[in-house]
Amino acid sequence: MFRVSDVMTRQVVYLPAETALEEAARVMRESDIGDVVVTDGATLAGMLTDRDIVVRAVAERADPVTTMIGSIINREVVMIEQQATLSEAATLMRERNIRRVLVCDGERKLVGIVSLGDLARHLALEQVPGGHG
Repeated sequence: MFRVSDVMTRQVVYLPAETALEEAARVMRESDIGDVVVTDGATLAGMLTDRDIVVRAVAERADPVTTMIGSIINREVVMIEQQATLSEAATLMRERNIRRVLVCDGERKLVGIVSLGDLARHLALEQVPGGHG
């Protein structure tokens, strides 16, 4: 049985809440990622996704230079343990209506992010004869 740790992204990008939206978008583009973890000092403040930028900033005509990411992020932090099954991760995403979940170890330390796309890619590999899922 596959675990979240088998499919998660381990390289997490962190940005402070005081980062301008324009800079966050640039970092996301350059890193080819759809999310960043937002910090407030040493504290985890939430997550910023590409969808947040569109729905909470662009659609509201927010100025990308003066709008700080801390003002548009989702501050509800949803986590799952890295030893959880892919089915448990999919269920959590469905129940919470989210596309990404932060992954923690047994001590609640952030170790990665798992997305709906990660789960879908893994499940697609399992369906292909000779796939490496």
